[in-house]
Amino acid sequence: MSRVFNGYTDVSAETRLRVLAWARKLDYTPNAAARTLVKRRSQLIGVILFTGESHPDLQHPFFLEVLVGLKHSLGADGYDVLLFAHEQPGSGRGPHAYARRARHHGVDGVVVLAVDDAEEPELQKLIASGVPVVAVDLALAGERASYVASDNLGGARLAVRHLHGLGHTRIATIAGLAHTKPAADRLLGYRAELQELGLTPQPGYEAAGDFYIESGEAAMRTLLALPEPPTAVFAASDMMAVGAIRAIEDAGLRCPDDIGIVGFDDIQLAELVSPALTTIRQDKQALGVAAARSLVQLIDDTETAPHISVLPVDLVVRESCGGAAKGVAASVN
Repeated sequence: MSRVFNGYTDVSAETRLRVLAWARKLDYTPNAAARTLVKRRSQLIGVILFTGESHPDLQHPFFLEVLVGLKHSLGADGYDVLLFAHEQPGSGRGPHAYARRARHHGVDGVVVLAVDDAEEPELQKLIASGVPVVAVDLALAGERASYVASDNLGGARLAVRHLHGLGHTRIATIAGLAHTKPAADRLLGYRAELQELGLTPQPGYEAAGDFYIESGEAAMRTLLALPEPPTAVFAASDMMAVGAIRAIEDAGLRCPDDIGIVGFDDIQLAELVSPALTTIRQDKQALGVAAARSLVQLIDDTETAPHISVLPVDLVVRESCGGAAKGVAASVN
C-alpha cells in the first residue's frame, strides 16, 4: 500500500486501482510522519506572523486576506500551514528563533508575513540555514530567499495624481511605519508625484502613523492644527484613512466637502464606511497566492534563482474625494 501512495512506478495499474478502492472504502489516510521519512518532505509550510506587541496578531484585515490566498494555494499543492508562535520575552529561548522553529517542525519552507526588519539576526539565520523563504512586503535576498509585494510606490503616485486631478494642491500624507517597506515605498511615491506635478512640499504635511485607525485619527488632528491645513490627504492604509475621517468629523468638518481622503489597501471596511472610501486596491489574496507559488517553486527546483514578484494596484473611486477642492478650479487637463 505504501508504494501506491508514495508514487512508485513499479506498481501495476490494476493493483494501484484495487488499493485505492480499498483505501476509499476504509477511509484510509497515509501517515504523515511515515511519508515524511520516505519522501524527505513534511508537506508543511511555516508562517511567521508577528504584528507587534501593541497590536494583536491578525487584527489588521490585510494579513487575514493574504493568509486566505496563501492557504488556498498551498493547500492545492498538498501543503499544510503552521503559524509560528511568537517567543515571549524571558522564555530563555532567544528572540523569535525562526531557524530553530523551522528545524524543530521540519518545515519545507517558510513564509514571512509580518516582520519589519530584513536584517533581523534571527531572520538572517533562517535564510542562511538553506530553508526556502519567501516574504510579503519585506525585501529579502539570498540563494533560497525572495519576496512578493504590491506596487506600493506606483499606488501612492496614483493616489496623489487623482487628488491633484480633482483640483487639490495642498495634499498631505499620513505615512505608515517608516521602517517598513510598504510605508517607505508609499512615502517615496507621494514625494515623487508631488515633484512630478510641480507641487512644493508643505511643512508638516508628512504625518506619521502605524497603519491602524487610532494613529490615522491622531495624525489627522495634527494636520488640521497646521496654520494652513491640507485640502486632501493620502493615507497609507485604509484603516488610517478611516481614523482620519473620524478626526475630520470630530473637528466639525466634512469629508469630502472640506477635506478629501484616499486610502490604500481596499479592505472590506472601505466600502462600508460613510463616506465610502476612495482607495488604492491591492489584491491581498493574490499576494498570498504569489508567495505560495514562489515558495513551492523554490522547494521543487533547487536550481532556479529566486524570483521577485511585484503585483499591480488599481484606483477605486468612491465618495471620500468628492469633486474639486474648495476655492480651486475642478478642470484639470
